[in-house]
Amino acid sequence: MTTVATRPRVAGSAARALTSWAAGSGVVGFSRVAAIVALVVFLGLLPWLSGNGAEYTILRARYADLEATPENLAMVRTELGLDRGPLMIFADWVGGLLRGDAGDSWITGTPVLPGVLSALGVSLTLMLFALAVAIVIASLISLPALLDGVRGVPRRGAGAMAAMLTALPEFVLAALMLLIGAVWLGWFPPYGWNGPLYAVLPALALGMPAGGLIGRLISDAVADASAERWATTWTLAGLSRARVAGGIVRRALPSVLGQVGLVLVGLTGGAVAVEEVFAIPGLGRATLGAASSQDLPALQAGVLALVLVAVAAGIVVQLIRRLLLGGSLRAGAMGVAAAPTATSRAVRWVPIVGAVLVLAVVALGLPRDAYTSNYHRLQQPSLSPWLPFGADASGRDLLARVAHGALTTVGTALAVTMVCLALGLTIGMVPRLATGPVEVTNAAPPVIAGLLVAAVWGPSVFGAAIAVAAVSWAPLAAHTSALLQEERAKPYVAMLPVLGVGRTRMLWQYLLPAVSGPVFRHAMLRLPGIALALASLGFLGLGPRQPTPEWGLVVSEGIGYLERAPWAVLAPTAALVVTAVIAVGVAAERA
Repeated sequence: MTTVATRPRVAGSAARALTSWAAGSGVVGFSRVAAIVALVVFLGLLPWLSGNGAEYTILRARYADLEATPENLAMVRTELGLDRGPLMIFADWVGGLLRGDAGDSWITGTPVLPGVLSALGVSLTLMLFALAVAIVIASLISLPALLDGVRGVPRRGAGAMAAMLTALPEFVLAALMLLIGAVWLGWFPPYGWNGPLYAVLPALALGMPAGGLIGRLISDAVADASAERWATTWTLAGLSRARVAGGIVRRALPSVLGQVGLVLVGLTGGAVAVEEVFAIPGLGRATLGAASSQDLPALQAGVLALVLVAVAAGIVVQLIRRLLLGGSLRAGAMGVAAAPTATSRAVRWVPIVGAVLVLAVVALGLPRDAYTSNYHRLQQPSLSPWLPFGADASGRDLLARVAHGALTTVGTALAVTMVCLALGLTIGMVPRLATGPVEVTNAAPPVIAGLLVAAVWGPSVFGAAIAVAAVSWAPLAAHTSALLQEERAKPYVAMLPVLGVGRTRMLWQYLLPAVSGPVFRHAMLRLPGIALALASLGFLGLGPRQPTPEWGLVVSEGIGYLERAPWAVLAPTAALVVTAVIAVGVAAERA
């Protein structure tokens, strides 16, 4: 009788689970489709939203010998069908896309799809090489946390090495790798794309910062997993260290797998600077060129390809997470920490030392002139005259420029980071609806977002901040969603409704405090990347402009002189790295 009575309940439970899964999948699918459609429609309306018609740019590209007269501009508008309006152009493009035709380039007149597919293949290959580098670095960074967890002393470190790697500008690493690997040693080709050897140097430049970011996130997740009760039980039960380590890794990975997927997409479309340095015909570089020239069919096809890669990566990550977590999410049996994770002593003194260094630089440099060319061009660092950081290519004091740029760089980056943190926590609270916007937003590199924002509102510091914030919240929202999903599956959360705790109180008093710490540390780890994104927009004329002593602009000015005057790049890069170490150290101490 017990068996017979149980079967209907089991069948009913399975049916409810299947219905819930189907409904959730439907919501996720809707969010993806809606986000993709919204992005493609926005891109299609870009020439009309900005008020800057594409006909002038296309006239210059196609008919360089013709003057920009009203008659010639009208000829281009008629030739491209711009006079039909954005809706008809978009409808024609979508219709062609359904037939496998992404249209013809407005600049070259050739079909867009073959070029996009070729560039996508290059970017995906480069992504795989960079992923291999990132995995090696992330493994080395997270290994100490895993060893501590296996020994039964879970501890969160300062993350100084991870922060240093994450803060290294990719275009600086690219130039350095080019100088060492191609010029000095001659082991690798300097530019182009013609075989695996051509991917080594750019993969190192892309994989090192990505590995630092992923390694720090995995370290935090490993430390938290090691503090859960089951890990202590396994250790006391005498299980082998290899099995305990495997369990900790399996428990830690699901919360950061989403970040790995987002980093992969970022490596595919966001490697614009590295592709430029090594002259790689990748999708990020091609899409940036299409955005700059207002080549609408090429821009839409390129961004759509990036978005589809992001969606595919998101689906694969979700499947792997479900395999790793098994039935724990459905059964509400996620592990609970036995005690708060300890922090190492380095967490306390590393940010203090970094803050002292930065404050010393600011105190020494603020009284000095950051704008006047008082020294010889690229003058070496010296004590007499007092020029500890040397001079830049215009003969300006680098100590003064780094000091004066501290408030602008750190202040703006910190403000954008806090906005992204707030958006990430808020949007991440609705994980199913957020899936599509997160994947689509992450697929848009900050540089392209800056071009789109500048096209609508014009170039400015505020516009650059909006552009970076518009794409930088997505990883934080994905992290929030992953952590929230696991937190809701813990036994104590299942007991809260029984104790009379409502949904709102549960969210604000229990769930949000549980996920905010790791997400805050994640946001601080991304602060230097946000600073670099702002700097890259300024370098392109979409943000701060010369002679503003902004750290990213100072790095960009000196990058061409890396071999003969490395101090022109070393000083602002070191300031970015130390700032990143401070931010991550403070976040770890507050955790």
